[in-house]
Amino acid sequence: MPPLSLLIPIGIAVILILALFFTGYVKASPDTAYIISGLRRQPKVLIGKAGVKIPFLEKKDILNLQLIPIDVKTSNAVPTADYININVDAAVNVKISDQPELLRVAAQNFLNQPTAYICAVAREVLEGNMREIVGKMDLQEMVSDRQKFAELVKQNAEPDLASMGLDIVSFNVQNFIDDSGVIENLGVDNIVKIQKTAAIARAESEKEIAKAKAMAQKEANDAQVAAQQEIAIKQNDLAVKQAELKRISDAKKAEADAAYRIQEQEQRRTIEIATSDADIAKQEKEIVIKKREAEVQEEALNASVKKQADAELYRRQKEAEAQKFEMQRAAEAALFAKEQEATGIRRVGEAEAEAIRQKGLAEAEAMEKKAEAYQKYNSAAMGEMLIRVLPDIAQKIAEPMAAIDKVTIIGSGSEGVSSVADGVPAVMAKLFETMRETVGIDLNEIVRAGSYDAKVNRNVAVSGIPESITLNTQTAEKEEETTVEEKDEDESEKER
Repeated sequence: MPPLSLLIPIGIAVILILALFFTGYVKASPDTAYIISGLRRQPKVLIGKAGVKIPFLEKKDILNLQLIPIDVKTSNAVPTADYININVDAAVNVKISDQPELLRVAAQNFLNQPTAYICAVAREVLEGNMREIVGKMDLQEMVSDRQKFAELVKQNAEPDLASMGLDIVSFNVQNFIDDSGVIENLGVDNIVKIQKTAAIARAESEKEIAKAKAMAQKEANDAQVAAQQEIAIKQNDLAVKQAELKRISDAKKAEADAAYRIQEQEQRRTIEIATSDADIAKQEKEIVIKKREAEVQEEALNASVKKQADAELYRRQKEAEAQKFEMQRAAEAALFAKEQEATGIRRVGEAEAEAIRQKGLAEAEAMEKKAEAYQKYNSAAMGEMLIRVLPDIAQKIAEPMAAIDKVTIIGSGSEGVSSVADGVPAVMAKLFETMRETVGIDLNEIVRAGSYDAKVNRNVAVSGIPESITLNTQTAEKEEETTVEEKDEDESEKER
């Protein structure tokens, strides 16, 4: 037996070893991962099993493997592939992956982090991927096939979350929301079709019910009439048979007593008359019953037809109201276009009227300048101007004569020919005399004013235009200016 001095150190060593063992013993639950790091090159991971860590030399960290529910919503409206802004709400469950490689990545990112932090990081990634898929799909496709949308978002987001050590357990779309009511309008067509189908089926069912009722009523009436006819035939046969038996009995009795036989015959006749009257009354009653039944059937058929007609009238009224609404909208649009067109025409007219008015003012100003220049003309200038227009005056006077095709002179001598040839000079001389008497301009004096005889013997001098000519010229120019302005105003009023 070893000495006591040797047992004590051994006992102490055993106690220390046991204490270290129990102190370093750890056991992880299935939803928790223990990360033991320190002496090892790669951290040791414990999930749902036990292990030992060396106290003071190794460290134990906890990583939660439970599901993390995340409510993923788009922070603002996202345009779809067909340019409709919508908001998407989805419920997603994620968890830290239990695969060794992904678990080590998750330990690097989320070790000792609260669940709220993991949820926030995953929500940002999921929202970004969800917005990306929304932009690639049409609204109708997303609404009609939510599973496809969820699978696309899940497939798109799994690599991003895997790089963080997270797995997507489930992805469910809760709702699609649009502020413009496009989703609601997508179902209007189906609702109308279902309602139309239901109305048609209801009408067909009511029609079949009415037909069945009418057929059953007809069969009942036919059976009743047949039964009554059979009863009448049986009764008639019975009466005939009874009469025959009665006749035989009466005949036998008549052989014994003729008086009694006559009495029996009278009684039989009375019975037959009463029976006939009863049959007639019964048949008349049956006729009344049949007429009433026919009236009831006719009323039922009329009610069914009227109900169908009312339904058709209501449908046509609604269609007419819809067409009226569309026509009103088209009329309002046409009225607005005509108003815009009228405004444009009015503005163009105002601009053209202003241009015409400015043109008239410019012409009036030019005429006024011309009148001032005329007032400054001397005799030489006036003479030159008048001499220039003399050939034109002579041409205008001779134009009627040039149009004469043939001249016939009756009589002898040369007076007829000379009178025709002297027509133009005579008219011009008359014109010169008229101008001298009316406006005071003597063309002969103006032409001869520069000659020696006029200056020495007669003292003829033309220093300028007479006042009458100046006044007449100014008056004519003012009248012409007034005429131009009135013309401009008339054209502006017409354009308006």
